[in-house]
Amino acid sequence: METTQQSAHVELEIERLTTLGYLKELVQGIGITLGLGILWGLEIARNAYFRMLDRLNVKPRRKPASAFPPGRPRKHRPARA
Repeated sequence: METTQQSAHVELEIERLTTLGYLKELVQGIGITLGLGILWGLEIARNAYFRMLDRLNVKPRRKPASAFPPGRPRKHRPARA
């Protein structure tokens, strides 16, 4: 089976970035960097907190947990056909 390749020649036109566009891109890059830095710092704090709990041998729960709330389950109406 032969594959045919068709390539269309497309002219590439580069637009100059204006001063306002440059400043916008710069501020956006700084914002992304600061946001990722904050997330990284929060992850470091979270890891330190859980390491401390492990060192203090703190158990996650005193009694077993259940996915279902306490009490009797509600009765559901049958779906309409």
